[in-house]
Amino acid sequence: MRAESLEYKDGDVTLKGFVALDDQSDHKRPGILVMPEAFGLGKQAKDRALRLASLGYAALAGDPYGNGLEVSDLQEAIQHAGAIREDNTKFRQRIRAGLDALMALPQVDTDRLVVMGYCMGGSCSLEMARDGAPLKGVVSFHGALETQSPAEPGKVQAKVLVCHGADDPFVPVEHVTAFEEEMTKAGVDWQVISYGGTVHSFTNPEADGSIEGICYNKQADERSWQAMQAFFDEIFA
Repeated sequence: MRAESLEYKDGDVTLKGFVALDDQSDHKRPGILVMPEAFGLGKQAKDRALRLASLGYAALAGDPYGNGLEVSDLQEAIQHAGAIREDNTKFRQRIRAGLDALMALPQVDTDRLVVMGYCMGGSCSLEMARDGAPLKGVVSFHGALETQSPAEPGKVQAKVLVCHGADDPFVPVEHVTAFEEEMTKAGVDWQVISYGGTVHSFTNPEADGSIEGICYNKQADERSWQAMQAFFDEIFA
């Protein structure tokens, strides 16, 4: 198993991702870009990349901020996330840099690509779909659904899976409804799975409930991972 840091660039910004794949085979396999929560590239996204590698995929956990920046304070995370999302063109460019780095890996089948992510990373995946990136699919786990640049009819190439906590105070039901309407108007093949009794960050075991509206939910985590695997079986068939 290859599991190591990988430097790549977005213009003059050096980004430090984390690549995980089985390097004992030259066989090309689907590539998955994993974008992390607003706290930056940390343990959760890296662990998910390793789990994806164990399933036979080539995974790159992307760096949203540069130099592998990771923060622990929520308000600091919100500030960094707000800054990077302020200009949607630059935001999409930052994610594209990670996708380009993934596609450059010799083990990756560039005709079978996915972007997935958690919290802000979920927003990253949806922005790549809206931007018309050459993807088979995107997956958002408890990601924000609103956008500055809604999907246009005929532009989205990816199928879309959104895994959402039904009681997530940061993604209210009106955002879910607006997203569904946006995807339908754009002619997208989309799914939204809402998990009852579930709030934000439900996939992150480090979300201990100390912040209101943010708490791990083991059952929703496991169900959403199974839904993702079924989705991959479909799009990579």
